[in-house]
Amino acid sequence: MKYLLIIGDGMADDPLDELGGKTPLQYANTPIMDRLTGTGILGNALTIPEGMQSGSDVAIMSIFGCDPREALTGRAPLEAAALGITLSPGDIAYRLNMVTFEDGDMPFEEKKIISHSAGSIGSVNSDMLIFELFESPAFKEEAEKAGITVYPGSSFRHIAVQKAAQHQTDDNNDIPDILTPPHDHLGEELGQYLPKGGKNAATLEKLMRLAHDYLDSNPINIQRRKKGKLPANGIWFWAEGVAVELPDFTGKYKKTGSVISAVPLCQGIGALMGLKKVYVEGATGELNTNYKGKVDAALEALRTQDFAMIHIEAPDECTHNGDLRGKLQAIEWVDSRIVAPLVRRLNGREIGNEFDGINGGKGINFRMLVMSDHRTLLSNRAHDRGYVPYVLYDSRTCDKSPVVRSFCEEDATVTGRVTDGTDLMNLLFEDAIF
Repeated sequence: MKYLLIIGDGMADDPLDELGGKTPLQYANTPIMDRLTGTGILGNALTIPEGMQSGSDVAIMSIFGCDPREALTGRAPLEAAALGITLSPGDIAYRLNMVTFEDGDMPFEEKKIISHSAGSIGSVNSDMLIFELFESPAFKEEAEKAGITVYPGSSFRHIAVQKAAQHQTDDNNDIPDILTPPHDHLGEELGQYLPKGGKNAATLEKLMRLAHDYLDSNPINIQRRKKGKLPANGIWFWAEGVAVELPDFTGKYKKTGSVISAVPLCQGIGALMGLKKVYVEGATGELNTNYKGKVDAALEALRTQDFAMIHIEAPDECTHNGDLRGKLQAIEWVDSRIVAPLVRRLNGREIGNEFDGINGGKGINFRMLVMSDHRTLLSNRAHDRGYVPYVLYDSRTCDKSPVVRSFCEEDATVTGRVTDGTDLMNLLFEDAIF
């Protein structure tokens, strides 16, 4: 038996007037996921525990069977693990986004947050900008004084580490109480969301101001504006945390496996649990990613391992960008470019040059869990806590008389309910035929 977990990040949403009162999952054309619900288990899962902020760190940790109320110290340490960064006791890791602030002569704090990803900036420009920023004299002096080092990440996502920050007690170094995710406040003035509480908050705010001064007129950003692209004219600290330990996946579930994602968060959770991180060329975390490469990577992993996880970031990114058409396309491509070829090829229906079958072209028994990790709402372009739909498919039931249902929030409410997201992996690994 082989096992797959497919996460379409942020697919779940609310009904929208522009879709005739349907959610994007209801409106999108997803014949394969709908077909899976006909013979599988369709249900709702709560992946964000009561009192915790909705986000992929909380949700995906829950899905992997780790209670975020006990294990989560912050998102940034998980992403640091993906980059091979070892945090010493007292170190603080931050996610450092390249962002876009509103152009204009207004005071810094009155500028609006236009994009949490600097218009989905690519890694080449993003890495160049972050390197040049940390070498610019004024910023470099302040960063070194604060003990902050940057590690370039993926696209707009970088990691900053502040050495021994928990133990520093002078006027400039103690831990801020509130750092806010920029994607939850797009279109709003940034002043009210600057770092707050703790003396170190003033240091981080100063670095953000210095970064804007330097980046706003950087030649790369001048060229981006000329090409009609958003400038990466700011940085944003958030998702702070200290070193974290997660249980060994094989020890917990008696299964080996791999994680396939362009997003450092997923890679980091996998790495900390002893799963293999698979790099797929052309995987971007955006709408135009290498879907086929991810499918191929999962099938290759399943030749020698028990479990493979594929994470698709595009639905979430499109929602944060306010792109309804893009979100619909992302959902449909999860269906047609990820779920459909996996089901066909694991059932042994595509044999030859493309894939010769894990079992000599005869197909294999497998279970597949397809779900949204959390809700991301087009109404405000932010994450939201609440139940998300999932479907669990078992290839051994493919000839079962199907029930007419669709993979969406509404249909999932009248079927099963998982009130604790940490139960989902056990559900996937059950051997019982439903």
